[in-house]
Amino acid sequence: MGAGKSSVGRALGQRLNWLFEDLDDRIEQREGRRVAEIFRDSGEPAFRRAEHLALQQALEQARGGVSKIIALGGGAFAQQTIADLLEASGVPTVFLDAPVEELWRRCRQQAAETKTERPLLKDIDQFRQLYDSRRQSYLKASLRIQTGSRTADAIAAEIAEKLGLESIALRTELGEAE
Repeated sequence: MGAGKSSVGRALGQRLNWLFEDLDDRIEQREGRRVAEIFRDSGEPAFRRAEHLALQQALEQARGGVSKIIALGGGAFAQQTIADLLEASGVPTVFLDAPVEELWRRCRQQAAETKTERPLLKDIDQFRQLYDSRRQSYLKASLRIQTGSRTADAIAAEIAEKLGLESIALRTELGEAE
């Protein structure tokens, strides 16, 4: 949470002329309710099942030739079934990392701006424990990028460069590749 998945994902999508999708949006559309409602009314196991199905569907579309960046929720990569699905797909994964204090600040700011109450934002120590418990899973990503005090465009440029995607985007613009 607060790492910049959506803003960096959008910037990377624009840079590469690829689609950007926040997996939570797909889940909400499929389930007909907000993520918070799924957690509250059906519990985390129901949400994780919906998340897995949504990711399967998004990856199938990508295999069908749709170039896209998919932003996963904060806990997705820490779920073994999701990690296995991503590994089997062979798609590169990116861990956007920042100091816990900065993630906390960003999340609190976003919650205040959107007037959203998030239970995980009541106690920084609980937030830190959650981050620490997930971090080992995050570190299994193909690429780790530090996001602290950087713009989404700068982060997107670094991701594109490190994954060798700039040349693919340029060839696509020139009509040489799809």
